[in-house]
Amino acid sequence: MNLMYHSTRESSIMVTASQAILQGLSPDGGLFVPTRFPKLTTPIDELSRMDYRELAYEVLKLYLTDYTEEELRDCINKAYDEKFDTADIAPLKKVGQVYYLELFHGATLAFKDMALSILPHLLTKAAKKNNITDEIVILTATSGDTGKAALSGFADVEGTKIIVFYPKDGVSRVQEKQMVTQKGDNTHVIGIRGNFDNAQTGVKKIFGDREFEKKMKKAGYRFSSANSINIGRLLPQIVYYIYSYVELYRKKEIQEGDKINFVVPTGNFGNILAGYYAKQMGLPIDKLICASNDNKVLFDFFQTGVYNRNREFVLTISPSMDILISSNLERLIYHIAGNDTDKTAELMDSLITRGQYEITPNMRKNLESFVGGYATDDETKITIRKIYEETGYVIDTHTAVAASVCEDYINESNNKLKTVVVSTASPYKFAESVLDAIGKKDIPEDEYEQAKILREISAAPIPGAMEEIHLATIRHNTVCEIDEMGAEVEKFLKII
Repeated sequence: MNLMYHSTRESSIMVTASQAILQGLSPDGGLFVPTRFPKLTTPIDELSRMDYRELAYEVLKLYLTDYTEEELRDCINKAYDEKFDTADIAPLKKVGQVYYLELFHGATLAFKDMALSILPHLLTKAAKKNNITDEIVILTATSGDTGKAALSGFADVEGTKIIVFYPKDGVSRVQEKQMVTQKGDNTHVIGIRGNFDNAQTGVKKIFGDREFEKKMKKAGYRFSSANSINIGRLLPQIVYYIYSYVELYRKKEIQEGDKINFVVPTGNFGNILAGYYAKQMGLPIDKLICASNDNKVLFDFFQTGVYNRNREFVLTISPSMDILISSNLERLIYHIAGNDTDKTAELMDSLITRGQYEITPNMRKNLESFVGGYATDDETKITIRKIYEETGYVIDTHTAVAASVCEDYINESNNKLKTVVVSTASPYKFAESVLDAIGKKDIPEDEYEQAKILREISAAPIPGAMEEIHLATIRHNTVCEIDEMGAEVEKFLKII
């Protein structure tokens, strides 16, 4: 029996997994959620004998029930291959008393590779399963990492085109160079004069424009999304939470059934939501600790029950988390509201019209799995330097936000459980900020020269992805205003 999916805002909109992945966003503006959480029943001894690919199949087969075993294994094997620079795919390293789950060994040096390596394959198989002949246009907004990971995943994939919008002055130089040098005749990258929330809102507006949709249909195109609003992005992220638990068991750091904590740096809430889904499947998680930077809209939400985006947008040294509208939080709101689509729709409407909403006391009780914390830029820098000086381990600015929050939580709580920090990006991706935090002087402007200094102090080789962009040619130069985003899409697709 297939596991079905429906909108967070209207339960009558019911689709299969492949249809949900194809659509990306529900027609009513809601996000697709499973009608139930499947349980992970495979014994941990059996899981501990599996590699990452085998474990991914054990998890994803429970959610993607309209895919055949052959289809699903093919997607997994094509995703988690030599694109990753370690056979482990997601190594778990002990640093001091904390464990770091390294999710940055893919082609773009960030955790987004974990899901965006498989999404193109899930999507193209979904199109065939549902007899779709239109060319699929992936439309996505990025705060830095999703863009390159999506571009890399979809480049030259037959039957697709991909358009990525990013805030022109809101990503790191390495993040921008990774995107604007992307090869592939089906790829297009556009900088906007605005922030990530502007880009994300603009993309959602295009998705919701029915006249635009008719134009697209007439031209033989249909939209889908690679953002974490797509359930096909969220589900593969569940795998690495289960994998890290199994790794701790395999290393004899925990026994079967022992609870552990995860600390997750997050802006759009997709990464930590995958941990919540893993917990609903039966993974013994005690606390999911949500780590924010100075844009602490999520921290304030967990403290007060009020989500309020009406505040100053702060540019930080952890730019992928510079977000005030955490799209994936809608899925959590739906779940803690007792799967109440009407309540979810009401709160999301309030967010659109008033820029804020407040959850009920009962919904707040259902947030017991979560703890909120945040770190300022100064605290982030101090953490990078402290961990390097004490252990020699080098972390990036986003991981450092989580590490800082982790230390505060351990010091302030009496929670002695094993704790995993979800490490979301390579320090090489933010080398200038990392070197500055460590205390290096006279840091060169050239990103590759920065990488060479980082290699000397970290003893870790420069990743192949950094070597590639060093000599890459800039191929995408388009910059537009926020209100010109739709026109730029039409121009690229030649449907004007």
